[in-house]
Amino acid sequence: MHAKKNQPDIILIIVILSLLTIGLIMVYSASAVWAAYKFDDSFFFVKRQLLFAGVGVAAMFFVMNINYLNWKSWSKILLIGCFVLLVAVLIPGIGMERNGSRSWIGVGAFSIQPSEFTKLAMIAFLAKFLSENQKHITTIKKGLGPSLGLVFLAFGMIMLQPDLGTGTVMVGTCIVMIFVAGARVMHFVWLGLMGLGGFVLLVASAPYRIKRITSYLDPWEDPLGSGFQIIQSLLAIGPGGLFGLGLGQSRQKFFYLPEPQTDFIFAIISEELGFIGGSFVILLFALLLWRGIRVALGAPDLYGSFLAVGIISMVAIQVMINIGVVTGLIPVTGITLPFLSYGGSSLTLMLMAMGVLLNISRFSKY
Repeated sequence: MHAKKNQPDIILIIVILSLLTIGLIMVYSASAVWAAYKFDDSFFFVKRQLLFAGVGVAAMFFVMNINYLNWKSWSKILLIGCFVLLVAVLIPGIGMERNGSRSWIGVGAFSIQPSEFTKLAMIAFLAKFLSENQKHITTIKKGLGPSLGLVFLAFGMIMLQPDLGTGTVMVGTCIVMIFVAGARVMHFVWLGLMGLGGFVLLVASAPYRIKRITSYLDPWEDPLGSGFQIIQSLLAIGPGGLFGLGLGQSRQKFFYLPEPQTDFIFAIISEELGFIGGSFVILLFALLLWRGIRVALGAPDLYGSFLAVGIISMVAIQVMINIGVVTGLIPVTGITLPFLSYGGSSLTLMLMAMGVLLNISRFSKY
């Protein structure tokens, strides 16, 4: 066991709690109208989010006090458990279907999304594999091949639901980890070409994905269909201007932007708090990324470094995809904005991951 520092990264904790607080405020602001209409309770979503946040923060501080090396020992069991859940979610009667995806398992009045927890289990296991096999990472047989094989096995299981967004974040995170471990650039060139081909096949295999691509290129071609979400999102961001319409003053949350408290919450932030508010949120994520990189660079061993790289890459990729979708830079895909969007599994998972990162920071040299 490594000698432990007295305190975790305090700046990291402040940034996480700041994002979480902004998220709770904005979930209420974005969802109040819809919640009052559908459930006759304007606080319906924010009460549940507050519960998720409470559980998540408790989990974060609990995990923060578990030596991160334990995740190295548990990673195989955790990954196998997540694979079992990914299979279980496909079984009628166990898995719950929402918006065309069978991604949830009901637990009482709530539900969990196994694919979210698979991301963290995969990061923990891949960090173990890379730390033990870094000298082989430039070879396909003993390094790159086995690691990519496992990643794409998990991706395939997630795509059976299907959940392209979560699968993309997981694959992107693992690619960053493998790249940092020292894989050859030429291998990534070939991998990129193969990935592009696979992406084209995935898009071509589902008509709704083709519609998402065409609506991305020209959302006004089908303004009431596939282009509806992105048009309404841009109609929220545009009027926000520099300072926004004011907290609680969004117009798009009045049944224009579908379920604005989830994937498109950044559009409501931009509408109500303007460019300044949106930029402040992005600045907080940049600060989170910077502190995470410091933790990874200062970790006392390879496992700690790869684990920290994986966690912070997962957050960064998810933020870039979500904000890219909301601002029309990339096609629409179902990805939540970490710490801000409404959602139990994603919020709890992110806070648990931050707990692991904070524990590594207790041993970090920086």
